[in-house]
Amino acid sequence: MAEPAMRLHWSPKSPYVRKVMVCAHELGLLPRLELVRSVAAMLKPNPVLMADNPLSKIPTLVLADGRTLFDSAVICEYLNDTAGGALFPVHGDARWQALRWHALGDGLLDVLILWRNERERELPLQVLMDAFELKTRASLKLLDDEAKALGDAPFCIGHVALGCALGYLDYRFGMLGWRGLAPRLAAWFEVLRARPSFQSSEPVDG
Repeated sequence: MAEPAMRLHWSPKSPYVRKVMVCAHELGLLPRLELVRSVAAMLKPNPVLMADNPLSKIPTLVLADGRTLFDSAVICEYLNDTAGGALFPVHGDARWQALRWHALGDGLLDVLILWRNERERELPLQVLMDAFELKTRASLKLLDDEAKALGDAPFCIGHVALGCALGYLDYRFGMLGWRGLAPRLAAWFEVLRARPSFQSSEPVDG
């Protein structure tokens, strides 16, 4: 008997949705996801999406029994638990390192999305733009120093989150030239992005 399907409010451009898609691919759960194309614009709440998530944000996962889960961190952990996966280490230093990298990847994505929103304003505040760039560069510096540790650690949710953040830098911030700022991190990322789960979830317009 086929396992019950789950509906995922989805967009091919969202880095947070990409986290879920990478996890689902790695855990063998893609066949159980029904993708629902959903627009989640900050200034235009989506009433269809809000029926499942009052915050009108993606990703939102609707389980077979009608319960809903959000945001990406919760959904990824749910998928890992459902599949009996190892993306979230359970004990010891490996757990805290994975969760730390996960938090850093999500935090960097938060900064980048705020930065992009600000630069799209008619009159962006330069002080905010400068603060976002400073935080991004500082994060890249730290990750460049930890590139060897990233490469040595078993693949985990931290790698997923950081990979999606770096992919978003490529997608929306090509002008930053981040690889020149973090060459060791860039070398690690080239290995990571060759994984089928990352190849199949590259962000696209349209």
